Amino acid sequence: MDNYFNIRYEFDRGEVHKAIARRVEMPGGDYVCVADGVILNEVNRNPEYLDVVNGGMFSICDSSYVPLYIKWIYGKRFPQYCGSSIFKDIVSSRRYRMIFLGSSSEILKGLKKNILPWNPDVEQMQFVELPYCGADEFDYKAIADMVNRDGADIIWVSLGAPKQEWFMSKLKPHLRHGVMIAVGAAFKFYGSEDIKRAPEWMIRNHLEFVHRIFSEPGKQIGRCIDIIRSLPRLLFSEYRRKKAVMAHLPEHV
Repeated sequence: MDNYFNIRYEFDRGEVHKAIARRVEMPGGDYVCVADGVILNEVNRNPEYLDVVNGGMFSICDSSYVPLYIKWIYGKRFPQYCGSSIFKDIVSSRRYRMIFLGSSSEILKGLKKNILPWNPDVEQMQFVELPYCGADEFDYKAIADMVNRDGADIIWVSLGAPKQEWFMSKLKPHLRHGVMIAVGAAFKFYGSEDIKRAPEWMIRNHLEFVHRIFSEPGKQIGRCIDIIRSLPRLLFSEYRRKKAVMAHLPEHV
């Protein structure tokens, strides 16, 4: 596990899945954040949200740009592991009982239909539309009672950042079992005919944000502007952090 830009990342896919498997065997609930550019921006503006994101097991890196920033500053190479990928990996594994929370009934219906070929066991799992409200307005005890009765090992949450991270942090104390994973747009990618993930060539060339702007301009343009405005400060702060750490390392002979 590594800390960059104040977020505790786990970049190794194998370790991500091992950690989830271990946690599922333990009592109590926990959560994994899927940190994209929106989360990166927000955690470095809001200390309370930073505590929420780092209050779970770890974050996986949903941004294709964070590995580039780390390479520029530290000379290290790390891979991206996006929400839609971990979602497909875990669902397809047929290893866990799961419950799917969030989004609209229409998208949930499409999601169930489209992921059944990956995992026929999904037919017997719950897809639950949550009320449209603020993070402080959910009935967390009632939601936890439902999840606890279900016995799900993996609780998928799709409410959009930053609401879904607040949701997981508030639901966690009420859970007797299970790992929550916030996958944001993955429900839409796999459950909607109108919103799809960018083509592979755009993903490889770090252009997925362009595809998302054209898919959801009202939602994405403002987010991109905020991220671009805050980027110089984020990069400079991380560079200073690197210099401070190196200054305290013993010199090699």
